[in-house]
Amino acid sequence: MGVPTGVTLLKRDGRDLRPGSINPRKMYARSVEFVTDGDRSLIVALLGDLDLGRELGKPGTRSDITLYDSVGSGVISTYVEPTQFPEKLPPLLAALAIGDRPIVVANGLNRDLGEIVLAVDLMGRTEGLLALGPGVGEGDLEPLLKGTSLQGFARLPRDAKALREAVRNWPSRTSPGEVVVPIDHAFPVKGVGTVVLGVVRQGTLHVHDKLRLYPSERMVEARSLQVHDVDLPQVESGSRVGVALKGVEAEDVSRGEILAPEGTLRTGDLLELTDYRPCRFFKGRAGEGDKVHVSVGLQTAPARIQTVDGSRVQITVDRPLAWLPGDVALLVQLSSPGPGPRLAGRGILS
Repeated sequence: MGVPTGVTLLKRDGRDLRPGSINPRKMYARSVEFVTDGDRSLIVALLGDLDLGRELGKPGTRSDITLYDSVGSGVISTYVEPTQFPEKLPPLLAALAIGDRPIVVANGLNRDLGEIVLAVDLMGRTEGLLALGPGVGEGDLEPLLKGTSLQGFARLPRDAKALREAVRNWPSRTSPGEVVVPIDHAFPVKGVGTVVLGVVRQGTLHVHDKLRLYPSERMVEARSLQVHDVDLPQVESGSRVGVALKGVEAEDVSRGEILAPEGTLRTGDLLELTDYRPCRFFKGRAGEGDKVHVSVGLQTAPARIQTVDGSRVQITVDRPLAWLPGDVALLVQLSSPGPGPRLAGRGILS
C-alpha cells in the first residue's frame, strides 16, 4: 500500500553504538502513526519511571537509552529514557543532554529521585514538568526541591494523557548561529553508507554542508537529511535528524562527537571551568589531584582536577573534548561509594 505524498511512516531511531548490539531488522521497525513534513519536533528527557515511556509513545531500539515517539496535533514528541539508570549514571546525563526539557516522575522519595533532581539542577534546566505518582503530594517534594531549578516546574499527576498533552503545548526550541549537531548514534545503512542521528542544537543544517567531526580533525559532508523518514533539503534547530555522511565510516564515529563548521567549536584536553558549584551532597573526593569523570554534552571522559581556586577549576582530560563557550561541564564519580550522589559539581566552560 502506498503512502500519501508528503507523508511517511515513522522510523525508529534509537541505536546503541557498540558493534553487534543492534538487530538491524528491529532497528527499522515502524509505528502505525503517520508523520508529515510540516510537523514540529519536541525532545523530552523522561526521568524517574521506566514504565511511563511506553505509555507515552512507540518504543524504538533499546540500548542504554530508549527513545519513544508520539505523533499528534502537528507535533512529533520524542521521549528519551535513561534505561540503564540508576545502575549507570551516563544514561541519565545523555538523556538530559539530548532532551530540551525534562519530565521528572516522582513515584516516591528515594536516592534515585534525589540524584535526578541534582542532575537537572546542575544542568541548569529551569523548564520542565514534575509528574507526581500515587501517594506523593506537592508538599512531600518541597524539601527535596528547595533551592533548585525544579521549583518552577509545572506539576501534574502521573497520567500519560495529561503529560502528553502538556508536552504538545510546549513551544519548540530554536537557536540561531552556526550549525551544531551532537551525535548520539551511528550505524551503516546498505546502499547509503554511514548514517548518524542527533538533534540540531543550533543553526540550520543543509544538504551538502561540509562539516568537521569534532573533536577530531576529520572533515565530512552531509549527503542527505531525514526527519522521521522525510527527505529534507535543510533541518532547523530543535529537530532530531538522520544525516547520511560522506567521508567517514560508521565504526569510526562515537557518541558525543559533534558536527559543526570548521572553526566553530573549541577543543582540547585542558578545561577551564568558571562559576564552579560543588554538589553539597557529594561524599567522595573532588579536590586538587583527584581523579573524576567530566561530562560535557554527550561526551564523558576520565579527568584529573589540577587546580581549584574559588569558583575556578582547571582539569585535564584523558582525551580531547569539543565544546562551545558557555557549555556546562559536570564532574562526576561513576563508581562513587556510599549512599550519596555521584555528582560532584558543575562549572561553565570558557
